[in-house]
Amino acid sequence: MTAIDAQNMHYRDLNRRIREAAAGGETEIDLVNVNGQRYIADGIGGAVRIAVHGVPGNDLGAFMDGPRVVVHGNAQDAIGNTMNGGTIVIHGDAGDVLGYGMRGGRILVRGDVGYRVGIHMKAYRSQSPVLVAGGTAGDFLGEYMAGGTLAVLGLNGRRSLPLVGDYCATGMHGGIIYLRGDVDHSRIAGDHVAIREATEDDMRHLRPHLDEYCAEFGCDLQEILGRPFLKLAPFSHRPYGGKYAA
Repeated sequence: MTAIDAQNMHYRDLNRRIREAAAGGETEIDLVNVNGQRYIADGIGGAVRIAVHGVPGNDLGAFMDGPRVVVHGNAQDAIGNTMNGGTIVIHGDAGDVLGYGMRGGRILVRGDVGYRVGIHMKAYRSQSPVLVAGGTAGDFLGEYMAGGTLAVLGLNGRRSLPLVGDYCATGMHGGIIYLRGDVDHSRIAGDHVAIREATEDDMRHLRPHLDEYCAEFGCDLQEILGRPFLKLAPFSHRPYGGKYAA
């Protein structure tokens, strides 16, 4: 295992050390004293496992294709930007724009997430990305979503906030969003999205992702399944077709 102390280290130097270790065949990298350094694990492929102790900066795991990154704390914005494969696990809360353009892999967040999570998420050939937030989500969840699976569980989220913010599923034209518990339907944007209670078939699709989430964070699956889920899916892959074309 390679251990790197990131205290007072510029993000370029930290990322150079990470890339050199991965290119040299290292499979376990332990980062300590991380304090806002951005671009960690960007563009890295292979089976390397990276543990992050501290708070990583923006664009953690952007363009990543294979590694497993575990953050033992909170994380900032744009996690998994255009991610192609691998797993990112956040043991705290995370910021805005998670999974932007994500086309493969998994992002699991123990706590709350910010705004525009899952924007432009898409499936690519046999790949279908998954993003599960354990707490609450901000405005514009799943905006322009084109593929993959988003789930918001409402576990120990900020009690003063709704499960999802305003304009959920705006422009959504692919993929599925699962919302656990009570949801204010007025927050779900437009009539281009079908909203219904998840069926047994839907839950069979969601169950492996919940199993993985519970295994990562030590949660009680039966507690999660104790409340119903709503399923959001688009009626059409051209939600605004009638506005811009005859």
